[in-house]
Order: sequence, then structure tokens, then C-alpha cells
Amino acid sequence: MTHKAKKTAVPRVKLFVLDTNVLMHDPTSLFRFEEHDVFVPMMTLEELDNNKKGTSEVARNARQVSRSLDEIVSNAAHIDTGIGLDVPSHGLACGRLFLQTEAIVVELPAALPNGKGDNQILSVVMYLARREPGRAVILVSKDINMRIKARALGLAAQDYFNDKVLEDSDLLYSGVQELPADFWETHGSGMESWKTETHTAYRLCGPLAPELLQNEFVYQEGERPFEAWVREQHGREILLETLIDYRHSKNNVWGITARNREQNFALNLLMNPEIDFVTLLGQAGTGKTLLTLAAGLTQVLETRRYSEIIITRVTVPVGEDIGFLPGSEEEKMAPWMGALEDNLDVLHGTSEGGQWGRAAAGDLVRSRIKVKSLNFMRGRTFIQKFLILDEAQNLTPKQMKTLITRAGPGTKVVCLGNLAQIDTPYLTEGSSGLTFVVDRFKGWPHSGHVTLQRGERSRLADHAAEVL
Repeated sequence: MTHKAKKTAVPRVKLFVLDTNVLMHDPTSLFRFEEHDVFVPMMTLEELDNNKKGTSEVARNARQVSRSLDEIVSNAAHIDTGIGLDVPSHGLACGRLFLQTEAIVVELPAALPNGKGDNQILSVVMYLARREPGRAVILVSKDINMRIKARALGLAAQDYFNDKVLEDSDLLYSGVQELPADFWETHGSGMESWKTETHTAYRLCGPLAPELLQNEFVYQEGERPFEAWVREQHGREILLETLIDYRHSKNNVWGITARNREQNFALNLLMNPEIDFVTLLGQAGTGKTLLTLAAGLTQVLETRRYSEIIITRVTVPVGEDIGFLPGSEEEKMAPWMGALEDNLDVLHGTSEGGQWGRAAAGDLVRSRIKVKSLNFMRGRTFIQKFLILDEAQNLTPKQMKTLITRAGPGTKVVCLGNLAQIDTPYLTEGSSGLTFVVDRFKGWPHSGHVTLQRGERSRLADHAAEVL
């Protein structure tokens, strides 16, 4: 009987010890552990203090964490017994926050010098694990080596999962679904169909309808290939509408035609005025930037739907940084915009009028394209602009929110990226801002997403992407 009582007395509430990089990655992480307790070591506070200066995202987050901690601690009567997080988190968390209030000295192995901040945090975790043997004490860190060191010392450690949208990027919404062979038999009863000027619409009812999302593309291969997109979805009822075929030269966009099914889907999104937000994913050479620029130029210079194209991208170099650059904002961004120049060269090749005509067209095009740095985006509003966020996989969800909320009336935002090429430290395929927006925007009536599958750059580039 006593044994049973002892067993039930083991607390189920875990104690999470936070590494500095978790707080600097997500300033609200203090409130993300629900009923569990959170412990902040003194070294974490010290490292926050060392990182608070500057205008970078990390410094901004460090200052926000410090303000949150100040607010929590200043309203607390006793720090030693832990501070309830229920009130400061507005009900998000019901655990307690513990700050290190005493000097902790634990003998670490000789190979781990005491002077290093990471090792001091490990000694705190070790001390807490010994002090509370009946409770799970877990180190939370974004630093892989820190987690490996903790496990080598026999301590529990895990990554910060709260910002992860998906565990596996293969589960990410692709925006495209193949219809089964018996689709028309199972959904055809009571079907309504009508024609508008350029489209055919089908109102259907059936078991597959609840799985489809608004603006998702569907296709069927065979003798009579069928391509459409879901324009309305209500329970078991959907409205499918056929697409404009941008593979045909009569529908070319600035001289560019779609080379495969997914590119055709992408151009339907890019050219549709009802769609305010487009995300295109795909590996190198699938045509993301070229299609987007062609659609942008057509709608700026021919149909005058937008006043200009604005392009921005995260300046994360693949190799070493090239240091400070002289010149204006446009000139400083120029080295990052090689991809833009390459695509403009392709688009100029499609314009008529010989060499002089192409040069004149090139000047006109460049006058309507503005290259902006992310650093100066806060507080701006873009009205009737075609905004392209290139290399969007390097953005955090918070930066992505900052950029998308810049859109004013009549602006279209297009996010391009390849989740296999993330260069930002601490960002993974599961926690990238691009994954975040694809997942959150799916099914919204004014947004669309396509994952481009086939590379169209060259046979060499396609083969390299596969085998290397």
C-alpha cells in the first residue's frame, strides 16, 4: 500500500531548463510549456545581456525576453518558490517560472571547462536532476552540440518543438492533387455544369470533396487529360473550374509559356487578380523566379494592374560575406540580385524589335523593378505593388509576418523558396517561415500554393539536383 502511494507521489509536471538560443529564437517561449515548469539559469540571463545590443532580429528578441522577464519578476512576491505563469501568459501556461537564485557548483568532467557558458548551463541541469530525482528535468536547446553534450552526461535534452509547423516536410501541403480514375463515377450523380467565357465549371458532390481545399489544383491524366482548381468547397460539395492553358503560345506571359503541369498551375495563380498571396516551392531550376517575373511584368507594363514590382530577399550568403558595400540601397542589394538579372536576360530575349528594341525594353523594365532590403521594411505599406519575396525559406515565421503585413490595398505578395536550401542558423524545414505560411494560408479563398516538381533549367542542373 505504501509502495503504491509513493508511486502516485511522483510529480507529472516536468521541469524544462531553457538555453539562451531558445529564448532568442522565440521570445514567447517562456509561455509555451503549458502545465510544466520552466527554469532559467543565471548564465542564460548573462548571455541575453551580451546579445541585447544592435538592430538585428536576435538583439530585438533578447530585449523582448528581458522585458517579459522584468514584467513577470517585478509582480512576484517570492522568486524562490517559483512564479506562476498563468496571469502573465493570459492563460496560455499554468506552470511556474524558476530563476536561479543561488550559486550552483557541480563537478563536470575535466574535458568540459567551467568558464564556458554552455557548460555552466549543463552544470545547472545536472544539479537540478540530482536535487529532484523523481521529476523529469529536461534541457531545451536549439544547439545540436549542446544537446549531444547533455545526453553524453546522462541528462535529458530536446529541441524546441513549439515553432515547428510540421515534423516532416514531406507532409507539407503541395497545392496539387491527382483525382482517382473513378472520380467522375463516384462524384457525377447530380452534377451541374456550365460554361463562362473562358472556363467550364462543375458543381459536384461526393466523398473526396471534404479532403480538397479551396484553390487546390486537381488533375487527371489519360486520353482526355483534365486540369481544374477548386473554386468553392462546402462540406461534401465542391465547385471545380477549368484553367487557362498557359502552355499554349497564344496565352504566353511576356513571351513565356508553361513547360509542365505545375508551371501552368503557378501561372494561373500569378495571373489571377482574385489571388492576393501566392507561395511557390520547388528545387533549383523549376522556374519559380522566371514565371513570377514574367507574370509581374505583364501585369505592371501591359495590363497596368500593379504600379511596380518590388523584390526583396534575405541577405544570407552561402560562402563568406563580402563585407560592407558602398552605394545606395539598390546598389548594396545588387550582388544579391544576380538571379533577377539572369531571369531578366531570358525575358529580354523574348521581346521583339532587334538589339536596340531589346535594350530599350530592358531599360523600361528595370525602371519598374525596385530592389529593397528587408532591414527597411518595418512600418512600410505597399499599395498596388507586385511584391516578390525571394529565398523566403531563410525567413523566420516572425519575419514572414512582418513582411506579409506590409501589403496594402491592391498588392499581391508572392513567396518563392526551396526548403532544401536553408542557410539561416537554427532554421529547419519544419520551422522555416515559408513552411509556416504555406500551412497557415492553405484553404484561404485569396491565396494559392503550388510545389513545382520538374526542373526546366537544363538536363545538367536536373541531374545534379538528383544525384548530388
